[in-house]
Amino acid sequence: MGKKGVLSNFEGGMVVGARRAGLSISQSAQLLGFSRTTISRIYKEWCEKGKTSSMRQSCGQKCLVDARGQRRMGRLIQADRRATLTEITTRYNRGMQQSICEATTRTTLRRMGYNSRRPHRVPLISTTNRKKRLQFARAHQNWTVEDWKNVAWSDESRFLLRHSNGRVRIWRKQNENMDPSCLVTTVQAGGGGVMVWGMFSWHTLGPLVPIGHRLNATGYLSIVSDHVHPFMTTMYPSSDGYFQQDNAPCHKARIISNWFLEHDNEFTVLKWPPQSPDLNPIEHLWDVVERELCALDMHPTNLHQLQDAILSIWANISKECFQHLVESMPRRIKAVLKVKGGQTPY
Repeated sequence: MGKKGVLSNFEGGMVVGARRAGLSISQSAQLLGFSRTTISRIYKEWCEKGKTSSMRQSCGQKCLVDARGQRRMGRLIQADRRATLTEITTRYNRGMQQSICEATTRTTLRRMGYNSRRPHRVPLISTTNRKKRLQFARAHQNWTVEDWKNVAWSDESRFLLRHSNGRVRIWRKQNENMDPSCLVTTVQAGGGGVMVWGMFSWHTLGPLVPIGHRLNATGYLSIVSDHVHPFMTTMYPSSDGYFQQDNAPCHKARIISNWFLEHDNEFTVLKWPPQSPDLNPIEHLWDVVERELCALDMHPTNLHQLQDAILSIWANISKECFQHLVESMPRRIKAVLKVKGGQTPY
């Protein structure tokens, strides 16, 4: 008598292969050493479900949420990503003959691939700015890493002594981190702490300048003349460099525009699309500084200590780190093109 019961995927594939080759159930059973019943059952399951293994499911309590119930739970998640486990369970049980508990809901959601995560915080992009981002991406889609090495990136950032982390959580799958329903939009805002201005290129880290007050056009002109100009003329003596800045009001002031016009034979100001921090690799350097601040054994207790810590961390960022960020620019451009100017995961 042939063997019965459990077959691996490989053995099941042999059964299907024998039957598809034209062998009868008896011939297949004799050739492979399985019972006629097993041969018949495996081939039938393959025809109906595409299944080649006869591995039995583990014993235990029957799952309370079947495929139909999972689809229902999935719709509840899609309707409200921020729903708590209690709310999902309550809504699921409405109209159901058999109720489930929160533990079952949690188990089912994990089986479906959902986990509770903090939402990514991204700027709310207007329709007009989406078009401008898309235009920028199209204009630079053929730029290589060698082209991007000629760009010097700049930005301002504020670091706080104390952090206020939001408690909003949403349900999402692993590949849904940038789904619009899984995001929390943000707007620029102020706050206490230390503000700094910095710049870098693929070749080297540039200066990091503490800003003691809100940056205005006069203060930014001092930064441009004292730091941007010597950096650009030193790093790009052939006048083939590009200087990147965002569209902050002080960057667009007339005295700043006039200064850049006077020096346009030394370097070019890169025309930058609004609401595009995901395209500026320096944003990731700010993240590096933030993580290193949080990892300090002795956290700064005043603004002077915080400023010293920021300057020290910046000076020790590895070359591999900032060069890798610049090398990601072609991928960032492709990502903007893919979402037609929308927000990207960067």
